[in-house]
Amino acid sequence: MASMRLLAIIAILVQGLVNGDSHELPSFDPELAVAKVWEVAEGKVGPDVKVFNVVDFGAKPDGTTISTINFIRAFKAACNHNGRAMLVIPEGNFLLGSMLLSGPCTFQPPLMVQFNGNLLPQGSTSTAENADWITFINFNGLFISGKGTINGLGEKEAWKAVCDGCRRKAANLKLIKLNDVLISGITSVNAKGFHMMISVCNNFVITNVNISAPDESPNTDGIHMSKTNKVRISNSTIGTGDDCVSMIHGTTNVTIENVKCGPGHGFSIGSLGHYDAEFDVFGITVRNCSLAYTENGARIKTYRNESPSKASGIIFQDLTMDHVKNPILIDQEYATIPGSVDSKVLISDVEFSNIRGTTISKIAVVLACSQSFPCKGITLKDIHLEYTGDPDHNEDTPFSSNCTNVKVNYIGEQLPPPCA
Repeated sequence: MASMRLLAIIAILVQGLVNGDSHELPSFDPELAVAKVWEVAEGKVGPDVKVFNVVDFGAKPDGTTISTINFIRAFKAACNHNGRAMLVIPEGNFLLGSMLLSGPCTFQPPLMVQFNGNLLPQGSTSTAENADWITFINFNGLFISGKGTINGLGEKEAWKAVCDGCRRKAANLKLIKLNDVLISGITSVNAKGFHMMISVCNNFVITNVNISAPDESPNTDGIHMSKTNKVRISNSTIGTGDDCVSMIHGTTNVTIENVKCGPGHGFSIGSLGHYDAEFDVFGITVRNCSLAYTENGARIKTYRNESPSKASGIIFQDLTMDHVKNPILIDQEYATIPGSVDSKVLISDVEFSNIRGTTISKIAVVLACSQSFPCKGITLKDIHLEYTGDPDHNEDTPFSSNCTNVKVNYIGEQLPPPCA
């Protein structure tokens, strides 16, 4: 019975993602869905589900024996099963190198992953190991649930080796070319690079996850997305040394709500205009979220570059700021270099609504748009931010907004005052 209820929940979830409006949540009961997710985490599935426990394939939960090949063999067996399958990662410490868990698969979707162990990287002290750590790729239906932790141990060596132009560090969890994915309950800590990297995917739900790394950890984005459609992130806590959530080219129809962000660089769309022939970004909603002691709050950033694209249909709504440096920011001069051209990314139809709290900057709203492609359809509605920085710092500078190459539609309260 539990397994039948679980399949029903997944079916409703996927249907809601496929049929839902781009700014609406999938049409399923989140509390009921989470309850069923934890049935998988606790192994409460039906007798028709074949279990593939990594320990049965030789993995050792002792934290010292390398178990990479054993995990791969367990996944391959589950992937090639002609029926319902569950991959089990039990409690214990598993030492793993880089793993590519690849389809196509023959199981009856979704592949359920009961994840309750603690994963540790084989290359935790090696700065040379930059391959992404755990990669799921090229199949449909993935359901990861449990109280497990992915610990990248980035503090050991990886964060110390920082240089301009270096290849990015290994992501804890990379998900690519997947459809219909649900991730719940897991924890990711101290990734060498990104915590979760999602690309070329469709229909994603991430809920009740915890992501953490110290604010000084470089490029440790919490959830990083590109070329991905229909994503819902909710009821999670993300604190890193970079963006809590970053959405770059080709990210569409995303809803983020009830997420606590901080430390980090806030919720960021971009950087855009970095690569040739980028896909547009549209249909992004961030609402009912809180940010504390972050570098940025709601941010859109683009390079000054020749690469044209568009970012549109973006809503930042009902956000609470606590000592945020740049609460509202459009930055089309990001990473400016001498001789660079104006950004060719057109930003349009963006609303910042009911954004309240405190900031440590005298200039709390910055809308720096491209001179060649001015922003269009920018709305600020019911903004109330108060300065809580050093009262003696720039005491002659008024609490204000700064706007260039944009005409703003103001509605309701505006603090700081609108641009002239």
